[in-house]
Amino acid sequence: METLTTTLAARDLVKRYGERLALRGVSLSAGRGELVAVIGPNGAGKTTLLSILAGIQRPDEGMISVEPERIGWVPQQASLYGKLTVEENLMLFARLERTPDPKATVERMLELTDLRNRSGDQVGTLSGGNRQRVNIAIGLLARPEVLLLDEPSTGLDPRQRERLWEFILRLAGEGTTVVYATHHIPEADRYADQLIVLADGERVFDGSPRELEQATGTTGLDFEQAFVEYLRQRGH
Repeated sequence: METLTTTLAARDLVKRYGERLALRGVSLSAGRGELVAVIGPNGAGKTTLLSILAGIQRPDEGMISVEPERIGWVPQQASLYGKLTVEENLMLFARLERTPDPKATVERMLELTDLRNRSGDQVGTLSGGNRQRVNIAIGLLARPEVLLLDEPSTGLDPRQRERLWEFILRLAGEGTTVVYATHHIPEADRYADQLIVLADGERVFDGSPRELEQATGTTGLDFEQAFVEYLRQRGH
């Protein structure tokens, strides 16, 4: 079995908002090309965890092994300019990222995201799936080793979701480590190599989807039912 090179490690992350503990000593590690799903109930700390990994927020305690410059961050709400074209959006953000050759970077991203034939279209006219591709392209401009996605398929229809995941899987196949938070539990079952389950700011599970089923004795049942049963057995 091939051993993955660790590209991201976080240890004992704690985040407080006043008296509320949003993260309680959460740790994780991910290897090159690995897909890691972060799942849990609303308010579990998923977005807080990803934003800390991205360097958007600072933890009150704990450490992260990767500098933010080596991490691409794709928030749930796309930061795109609807009246600019796809190419103009990418060029703007490439310059903001201070990439060495913005034009070459934009050309590479158009090829990578299969958006070449949409490069002259205003972003506001694109489908939800294509807008999300542009959003992810912006997160990839600096060639990060790790890509963080917060609810990447929210608002997409099944076909758009399928095409988006084909793209994400291709990125992982080329060596990008992908960590994604999702409420769409079948996405965790179908695509994740590793699951991180958060509840009330704590990591309550770390393993594969099949290991979670085995832990609850629900192998063969609907995975979403297995996830709910796991939380129930642990009082969440």
